[in-house]
Amino acid sequence: MNLVVGRKPVLEALNSNESIEQVFILFGQKGGIIDAIMVAAKKRGIKCNIVKQDKFLSITNHPNAQGVAAKIESFKYYGLIDLINNSKEKKYPLLLLLDSIQDPHNLGAILRTAECSGVDGVIITKHNSASINETVRKVSAGATEHLKVSVVNNLANVIDLLKENSFWIVGSYLVGAKEFTQVDYKMPTALIMGNEEKGIRHLIADKCDFLVKIPMIGKIQSLNVSVATGVLLFEILKQRNISN
Repeated sequence: MNLVVGRKPVLEALNSNESIEQVFILFGQKGGIIDAIMVAAKKRGIKCNIVKQDKFLSITNHPNAQGVAAKIESFKYYGLIDLINNSKEKKYPLLLLLDSIQDPHNLGAILRTAECSGVDGVIITKHNSASINETVRKVSAGATEHLKVSVVNNLANVIDLLKENSFWIVGSYLVGAKEFTQVDYKMPTALIMGNEEKGIRHLIADKCDFLVKIPMIGKIQSLNVSVATGVLLFEILKQRNISN
């Protein structure tokens, strides 16, 4: 088990978006930094386990743990080039790019839908994004074990690389967008979904070949990002007439 131990190192790991599965806190630990650790963990959807001393010692076996330890997740991310090359084995490869999805529950739901709709690979951003932790895995209902996922620093550079590899870039966007059913998805497609509140960034939208939107008839003008992802992915699946 790969661990980060100590109050300050664990808090720093949580605040730096280190890929953490869960946090262990020795029963009876109190103080401002303990409170900060619990808040940071909750914000990222990471489970905090309050454990007794024998359990804590069996997990850490470390003299300077200070009553706190974090388990570093062991999820295997794919290299970007490998992910792209593997996807191109399909006639019409389909990649899903996530621009700063921060809620672990949304990420888990998106990954579940991606796996069910035959997505060939998922690309997520390293900064301002949820990592694939225990919560994401649970919400995904096992989808994380079947998907190829890559983490990147610069999504704009990834788009340029995808275009060099003959992908067409489709972004979910409201301004200047056409209805999602008006695009022919029988082509190598990279679908971009954006942040829960802000959507995809303007820089990313400017790089898209197509901007699409889902028409709304209600009082509010946006869907939860995981729901919107499902609508778009299954439209792509429908158009391609793919079935088992």
